[in-house]
Amino acid sequence: MAIRGPAGISISNTGILLICICCMMLFIYTFRGSISEQTSGIYNTKFEREYKISEVLSAAIFLSEKAGRLVKEIRDEDQLQEQSKGETKEGVNDPLTQGDLESHRLIVKGFKKAFPALNLVSEEHEEESVEGVIGPSISHPDIAKILAGELPIAAKDITVWVDPLDATKEYTERLTQYVTVMACIAVKGVPVAGVIRKPFDDETYWAWVGHGTSDNLAHLAVSKETEKLRVIVSLSHAGEVKDIAERAFAPRAVEVTGAGGSGFKTMEVIKGTQDVYVHTTLIKKWDICSGDAILRALGGSRRICAARRSTICTIWIPRRNTDSLQPCTITKHTGQTSVHQQLLGVVVLFVNYGE
Repeated sequence: MAIRGPAGISISNTGILLICICCMMLFIYTFRGSISEQTSGIYNTKFEREYKISEVLSAAIFLSEKAGRLVKEIRDEDQLQEQSKGETKEGVNDPLTQGDLESHRLIVKGFKKAFPALNLVSEEHEEESVEGVIGPSISHPDIAKILAGELPIAAKDITVWVDPLDATKEYTERLTQYVTVMACIAVKGVPVAGVIRKPFDDETYWAWVGHGTSDNLAHLAVSKETEKLRVIVSLSHAGEVKDIAERAFAPRAVEVTGAGGSGFKTMEVIKGTQDVYVHTTLIKKWDICSGDAILRALGGSRRICAARRSTICTIWIPRRNTDSLQPCTITKHTGQTSVHQQLLGVVVLFVNYGE
């Protein structure tokens, strides 16, 4: 049967069906982004999603390395477009560069594309659409080797902490040895996997607690006992921290080294060139989560301590260096968010990395 139009043109039922299909395909193509986002939102509210840590970690490695290449390219081409986010509480300029923003966009979009229900916290806060984004690889060959009966975890229990460019101030000053890109995976507030990418050294460190580490972490030499305790601190307040460290670790003498970037300082302790990382001002979870996870995977711990109530200092101590810092005794417990301990007269606080 056919329908005859006003101009005498005959259209068969098959022709009408084909026209309807074409119109429907055009509509879907035109509005595919908004439909996808709305559908994703409906799905998230009605169903419980689950993700495998191996896949999230593989994506973290892929995205950190890709973002690191972008950070390096922007610095090499002197395209920083530097601006200021204001001053820190210590009165130091807090710069923001194109490297920070582009790295943030790449990592956040990649994670959202691959894991739309994931809790994601980044130092930068732009809202990014994933339309047109190609998802990251969620299978890393080195991680595939260490898998053994992995079970998926509810998305609501996973939080990814991202520092798209650590040591921005040093980045603007061309002190690029301190620059890192970091991504950390926490499950129910506990760091279980971390990635620290050093883009200007072309080096990636990653670890997954209870499973394994990158090859460059697998054969670290045990650091030897030195006459002085080697303490690494931020460049901006080395003098103040030296006084705190001397009181905390007395009677042992300390040797203080100033450096930029939490990721860099953490890796110096992990590699054994420094014994302790001490930080005496406010610090964000995305600054310390990746290093925390790597240290846990290597059998160490990350400790936040206060020599007095108004001073917070972060001390990173791998297990191989803890003998000289004993004893530790629990003095207070405040539930899931923190545990305080007494360490040679210094209070130690374990942080919860929930959202």
